[in-house]
Amino acid sequence: MSNLTVLRPRAFRPAILFNCSETCLTVFDAFPKAIFHFLVLPRVRPPLRVSDLTDLRSLLKCERKNARAILQDLSDEADSVKKLVQEEMLNRYGFQWQVWAGFHPAPSMEHLHLHVISSDLCSPKLKNKKHYNSFHPKLGFFLHLSDVLSWFDADPSYFEKMSQLRKKDYEPLLKEDLTCWKCEGAVRNMPTLKEHLQEEWDDERRREKARIAKKNASLKSREVSQPGSSPSQG
Repeated sequence: MSNLTVLRPRAFRPAILFNCSETCLTVFDAFPKAIFHFLVLPRVRPPLRVSDLTDLRSLLKCERKNARAILQDLSDEADSVKKLVQEEMLNRYGFQWQVWAGFHPAPSMEHLHLHVISSDLCSPKLKNKKHYNSFHPKLGFFLHLSDVLSWFDADPSYFEKMSQLRKKDYEPLLKEDLTCWKCEGAVRNMPTLKEHLQEEWDDERRREKARIAKKNASLKSREVSQPGSSPSQG
């Protein structure tokens, strides 16, 4: 991605650009791997250069306070996106489910970007093992933003170790056997996994909507059963 693309929101078509601020651009992922999937990109600002924002590894080589500031900007923007996503979840589906924010240590696109993705992982674009394992929240390839931020508060030697982000250490994870991230059960192939993920999400939807309906009924019943104020005696 070019420097101009990062600096100029108008370089994106309205159908792609979701939000922009002084620090970040948020775009719809062109190949969403879940019902909701966005990319948050930091805008290039001094003292950092375009080359410093090639990926997470290049950012973590910068002065730590500058790297942390960029990650905090991404975190703030991701929180805003999550709120909007959760509102849309309620409006469209009647309940909310998890939204993750994280990086890929061996990304397919140049220029640092943070994935903000809903946990259903139900999408026609989720086609193969590599796609799924790259977003499996427990496998290790998907680096949760909160975990990356915690590296800055750890022992310097730990930060140095984790910030290496060598592709050879992470790419084998994409070839791991398929397992459901929720129930941790083994799954033999992608068609079976996709069907299972859809069933998991459908079940969650039914449970949450039933819970919400029960809670609302309880509140309504409580309001009806409350006695009115007794008339004052004169």
